[in-house]
Amino acid sequence: MARKCLQAPHNPHSNYGNSSNYGKAVIIGILDSGITPGHPSFSDEGVPPPPAKWKGQCDFKSSGCNNKLIGATSFLTESPSPVDKQGHGTHTSSTAGGNFVTGASVFGSAYGTASGVAPLAHVAMYKVCGASDCSESVVLAGMDAAIGDGVDIISMSLGRPSSPFYGDSIAVGAFRAVEKGVFVSCSAGNTGPSSGSVSNAAPWILTVGASTVDRRLAATVVLGDGQKLSGEAVYQPRNFSSAGLALVFPGARSATSSECHPGTLDKAEVAGKIVMCEKGIPVATAAETVKNAGGIAMILMNKGPAGYSINLRSDQTLPMSQLPFKDAVKIKTYLKKHFRSNRQNSVPRNSDRRPPRPITWIGGQFNIISGTSMSCPHLSGVAALLKSAHPDWSPAAVKSAMMTTADRVNLSDKPIEDQNYLTANPYSTGSGQVNPTKANNPGLVYELQPESYIPYLCGLNYTDWQVGLIVQRKVNCLSVKPIADAEFNYPAFSINLGSSAKSYKDGYKCW
Repeated sequence: MARKCLQAPHNPHSNYGNSSNYGKAVIIGILDSGITPGHPSFSDEGVPPPPAKWKGQCDFKSSGCNNKLIGATSFLTESPSPVDKQGHGTHTSSTAGGNFVTGASVFGSAYGTASGVAPLAHVAMYKVCGASDCSESVVLAGMDAAIGDGVDIISMSLGRPSSPFYGDSIAVGAFRAVEKGVFVSCSAGNTGPSSGSVSNAAPWILTVGASTVDRRLAATVVLGDGQKLSGEAVYQPRNFSSAGLALVFPGARSATSSECHPGTLDKAEVAGKIVMCEKGIPVATAAETVKNAGGIAMILMNKGPAGYSINLRSDQTLPMSQLPFKDAVKIKTYLKKHFRSNRQNSVPRNSDRRPPRPITWIGGQFNIISGTSMSCPHLSGVAALLKSAHPDWSPAAVKSAMMTTADRVNLSDKPIEDQNYLTANPYSTGSGQVNPTKANNPGLVYELQPESYIPYLCGLNYTDWQVGLIVQRKVNCLSVKPIADAEFNYPAFSINLGSSAKSYKDGYKCW
């Protein structure tokens, strides 16, 4: 099967932000923890009725669906209501297809207009995740329902460690979706930066990693000797002053106390002070531990592997600043130097700005969450934009358009960097950072029909039975002529390097 590509039709009138359809007439099915009806992101102002193909249902006890939130159902016997009790599903849904909301903020920070990537797309929730897990059988049931209901995009911010495709329930369910013309977007997982940590790697899935954004919620830490350490935080109360407060790091006793695990802090040591905690357990848990022990504020310090990566959250319960690893080393060194008198100024303070009061809403508020759970719905929204502009594009064509037009450099026109501000390698960046405008007019796409995956799967040395598990029919690999992964008509290729020379040949050139 020689690699080949198709010229993509040019549509100059559908660029996002110009004369975009904003995802109009596209249905995004979200598999997650539920959704919050009545949240302003799911207002249907300006959203037309769903297309006639929609067959889904709305299982709220009272009216909660409209032209934006067109469906909601739960597949959990212990939680039959599709209402979101965790906030995760509400966040992913609004990220992918939330409507425009003015005056949004989180504790007064990041004030402005909030919207999903495809604000005029329709959203349907399939509640498949409980308080602690998303079981395989329930996820498969949700995927099958979404396919049958007529969604165009399936967005799943969930997954398990990588396994052969025939043993991966999401890969199997996603193949069924692609066969029906449904695009599938999934999170790559949050277990990096170790190698081989990606989840949801089947080539018929868009596997989405996380990236940083070009804005900061600054919370500077000022030490008693005048050093200023550039941290970040979401919760920054205006009436907080840390002048004259002592700084303490309880990490000398054990690893659990250094991460501020529940029950590890001595109230006599930390009460009335700013407490330094190394990042390890959930931020909200560490913050609650500090608060219960009488701490006034918290400094959350990255460990070495995290480098400069700051994963902001808004569920902490006291003032804090999160520091990158380099500054964490500086503040530890400072504390050791001033150990005999640690009553030093340590002032978490944000930039001088006075946004209007935050708005909160019955049934939920705006939030800031980091990780691939939130990057996945961004790309689901981009897929909705492309599908709205090009209704005839297959899932493979949509994926190809995003991959081949992704930016390989950052906003400064320099190579994309990793968590240590070093040039990231291809295993970290994947195709690059998505560029929705370029993806709308990619110039060419690498097209694939579902049956084209079978020779590829046979080429992975899967048995006929294993391939049959994925494609849900009998397969004879000898009759379909297995191919190597480098022969696969995919907008990327790989070669295993060894002692002997290797060559790669692309069967077609497109200009």
